Amino acid sequence: MGKISRFLAGTTLGALVGIASALLLAPEKGENLRHTLRSRLDTIQEEARRAAEAQRAALEAELARLRGED
Repeated sequence: MGKISRFLAGTTLGALVGIASALLLAPEKGENLRHTLRSRLDTIQEEARRAAEAQRAALEAELARLRGED
């Protein structure tokens, strides 16, 4: 579980840094910027969810293999 936690923490931290950078450096209007950020955050959350699901499936398959439940 440590790898998954580190991955999710890194993903979250990267998203927060990206959002903060975009807010400080973007020349867009506030409404456009919020829409763009919301869209990107949704994409990041979906990718993290898919990665976590894939990792869980792989771990469950490995556990079943080790238990001899092929």
